[in-house]
Amino acid sequence: MAAFISGCGSSTSEIAVPEMKLEVVSSTSAALVSGGTALLKLKSDLPTGTSLKVYLNNVDVSSAFKKDPSDGKQVGLVSGLASGANTVLAYAVQDDNATAVKSTSLDLTNYPITGPIFSGPQMTPFICATGTLSLPDGTKLVATANDPNCSASTNVQYQYRTTGNVFKTLTDTKTIPADVKTIQNAAGASVPYVVRVETTTINRGIAQITILFDPTTDVEPTPLTPPKNWNKRLVYGHGTGCVGGWYHQGAAGFGYNPMNDAWLSRGYAVANNTLNHPSNACNNVLSGEAAAMTKEYFIKRFGVPVFTISTGTSGGAIASLQLGDMYPGLFDGALIDATFPDVITIAQSGADGHLLSNYFASNLASAVSFTAVQKSAVSGYLAEITLVANGNQMGRTDPVQGRVAPTFPGVGNYASAVWNAAVPAALRYDANPAAPNFLGARPTMFDIGVNVYGKGPNPLDSSGKSTIGLRTYDNVGVQYGLSALNSGAITVTQFLDMNASVGGFDTDANPVSARSVGDAGAILRANQSGLLLNGGGGLSAIPILDVSNIYAEDTSNYHMQWEHFSARERVLQANGNADNYIMWRGGPGTAPTLANPAAPIAALSVNSIAAFEKWMEAIASDKSADPQRTKVLRNKPADLTEGCFDKSAVPKFISEKQTMGTTGSQCNLLWPSGRFPRMEAGVGLASNNLKCELKPIAAADYKVTFTAAEMARLASTFPSGVCDFSKPGVNFTKVVPWASFGPSKVNLVFDVTK
Repeated sequence: MAAFISGCGSSTSEIAVPEMKLEVVSSTSAALVSGGTALLKLKSDLPTGTSLKVYLNNVDVSSAFKKDPSDGKQVGLVSGLASGANTVLAYAVQDDNATAVKSTSLDLTNYPITGPIFSGPQMTPFICATGTLSLPDGTKLVATANDPNCSASTNVQYQYRTTGNVFKTLTDTKTIPADVKTIQNAAGASVPYVVRVETTTINRGIAQITILFDPTTDVEPTPLTPPKNWNKRLVYGHGTGCVGGWYHQGAAGFGYNPMNDAWLSRGYAVANNTLNHPSNACNNVLSGEAAAMTKEYFIKRFGVPVFTISTGTSGGAIASLQLGDMYPGLFDGALIDATFPDVITIAQSGADGHLLSNYFASNLASAVSFTAVQKSAVSGYLAEITLVANGNQMGRTDPVQGRVAPTFPGVGNYASAVWNAAVPAALRYDANPAAPNFLGARPTMFDIGVNVYGKGPNPLDSSGKSTIGLRTYDNVGVQYGLSALNSGAITVTQFLDMNASVGGFDTDANPVSARSVGDAGAILRANQSGLLLNGGGGLSAIPILDVSNIYAEDTSNYHMQWEHFSARERVLQANGNADNYIMWRGGPGTAPTLANPAAPIAALSVNSIAAFEKWMEAIASDKSADPQRTKVLRNKPADLTEGCFDKSAVPKFISEKQTMGTTGSQCNLLWPSGRFPRMEAGVGLASNNLKCELKPIAAADYKVTFTAAEMARLASTFPSGVCDFSKPGVNFTKVVPWASFGPSKVNLVFDVTK
């Protein structure tokens, strides 16, 4: 190396050397590299008469670099990174005298493939699934024995799509079967529909990548020799649910099956990780880390995709939105269905609904006085059955097994402390005084996300040895049924009785008479991390198509339309408009619940994929230097408008701006949408106010007249004042892009260990 370093920085009259810039293209940041390898690219051209010399920590890795045939730039997959800090030096060297005429350096921080990078201390206990999860051919991964990180050997196999439209295992990689289906690749050629399935362990999850690959003609994939039938586009799929999503690697499977014909048949690669299934890991900081590391692995194996679409239903829609916002650059677009803004919003609305359900189910004279119509007016839901069903969604915050809760005909029993059977009973939290296990793992979203929310002593444990995740739920000052009072739908007495009696929950989700007080620090970090969807991070600059294939506002369904509108409202609030967020609703195949897998998306999947694909391609073709948000808005196809599908046998699209309500538009008459309890208490549609600022009680704020005794009772119910929803909530703040909770020090927000 000394032979040419001595000339570094010198100039020559014969060679004009542009500024050199080396960057990592397998990760969004050189500070967030994993697995001991990194795909690097020299952004400048090497002039004639020079060669590239590259050193990693003083070791020559120049042989790893080759010309990218797409643009002629030098690209190299560098291996041998040490854990922690690494330095890469690159030199443009004259071929005739080995003098370095230009140089550049790049600092990399590498983390183990087992993680973590920025999600904080890894959860414990953690139950492996490497030996139990089935691969497409029915076999299992070969797990590494006695490995606490649940690692396994990488498995590669091949599946092919038959003319009967099912996937079968390709056992002979030298011959294409006679019953293989043919499809057109990106070049328009007819090719055999054969899929390479690679399964490995990343970030303690199980990752699976599927991609078109012809083993009879394709060479071993590298970033510069990708499979020839791949269209250079990637779909990242997310699973569903949340309850039971704690302390195991993948007992609930992938959630989003990477063997996805809808995408593979169009030439896309599909990637997923079991930690991107909320029923395995209901914590989108961990899910974001798993997605970032899995996409990094994909790029180092196959190359940089033109774009990456994030997609999912229900919990997968949450992940697509949240990860897109929390981690700018990770995804380039989101195609979502059965949308919620985030799990915190579900839990908050669920807790409000559960308090109201508890109250209405009580034998208090005031509670019995409410009619079904009045209960709807108070809750915002279009039927009491919907109130109870949505109230049951607070179960993901309840660590007490077997809790008895209000029931309603047609609504399933309230499910508290839902565990996957993979987690042994001896490891589970139990507050039963007869045989407590306070040191057991707690099955709640706050405890699985303790690295973000923080932890404190369990007030129910007199020994003081156990800790619990801090909670964001707060209903101090919330005037339930305020809009119903002001409209005359309920009486002053009913309003006062309900708010005096509704109460709150303690740290074990036990109903108590006092209102709940959310932890201010947990609320701050929920905002900073993006676990409370903000909309002003990465979502400001990617296209979003939100479709509603699950609809029922007066049944036991809990996928409500207001949650779609709330997500869009947050994007609007954060950016001044939500022109990059398009909503479609309804259709003849619309399902009332997730229990009917044949109905969702049947009429809309081809339409929505094709429409979104057109938008994505237009953005990718825009090579201007304009901001990404400008490109997204400028390239939205003119025929891609908001609207809904009618209920005819052949669905007709009605193009109109989507609004929330039951009247005022064709779509609202076809697909009416209710509201929710806190909106009836005065919060805005965004519903991103976790703990309200308080204001003094003032008679002028009400459209009804209180007697002196009634005002005194109102004051005793709200001694600190009532919510002022005209102000942002306590500790409301913008999301911190790529927030870290350790070990990475970049954008470090909080370290739970300290």
